[in-house]
Amino acid sequence: MSELFSAIVMGIVEGLTEFLPVSSTGHLILTGHLLAMDMASDRIQVFTIAVQTGAILALCLYYWQKIWFILKGLPKELSSQRFAMNVVIACIPAIIMGLLFQKTIKSVLFNAPVVATTFIVGGLIILWAERRQNIDRVHNTEDLTLFDAVKVGFLQCLSLIPGTSRSGSTIIGGMLLGLKRQVATEFSFFLAIPLLIGAALYDFYKHYAIFSVSDIPLFLAGIVASFITALLVIRWLLRYVASHTFVVFAYYRIAFGLLVLITAKMNWIAWKA
Repeated sequence: MSELFSAIVMGIVEGLTEFLPVSSTGHLILTGHLLAMDMASDRIQVFTIAVQTGAILALCLYYWQKIWFILKGLPKELSSQRFAMNVVIACIPAIIMGLLFQKTIKSVLFNAPVVATTFIVGGLIILWAERRQNIDRVHNTEDLTLFDAVKVGFLQCLSLIPGTSRSGSTIIGGMLLGLKRQVATEFSFFLAIPLLIGAALYDFYKHYAIFSVSDIPLFLAGIVASFITALLVIRWLLRYVASHTFVVFAYYRIAFGLLVLITAKMNWIAWKA
């Protein structure tokens, strides 16, 4: 029952944070520490990736009409072909970097001090980006060029560092490149679909031997919790970005990062290295 509870909590945390510029991986690492989960084990690391599929399924449900329209138009519609190509191209840099450095990243960077530090640095970058005078050059996802996709793709590589945030690096990075806030947000959402589903399938394929039938309820509980929570967050975030900046998330990142560092320094919480 304690494992089932932990799985549900982790799923809720994933659903709440996956599409916000606050780093879902960073929150999962910190939450796992608080729940006394062995974040270094292959089983738990695969679980943290698997629960992301719940959030992605929620995203697919929300955008099912647009996804179907694009898929249906691939054989003959130039706009659908261009959008699909942009998504594929933007995912390639993160896939290559992830395959090359995945083991090193997990063994060296999956710890509370790194997450807390990147929370703070990321928050400061968001504040800087929001105070810049950005000129919106791209007002629709269909207007994205191949070069725009390449640049966003390389910015997405920053999210391999836990605590950085995939959504944050692509949304804020996209805004700095001239994408309208809503366009950067929506394009970030679509990049998540192939990238995170692919990562979950790849990790499970690599480690399937360590799992048993008894693990199925835990994975399902986490995925369902992530799905329900993410569906609510997606609806809210798209309304929010229409009339608000990301400054509140920047202050949250900085405050949360400082809180983790202070509690570690004062030995109030024994964050695992």
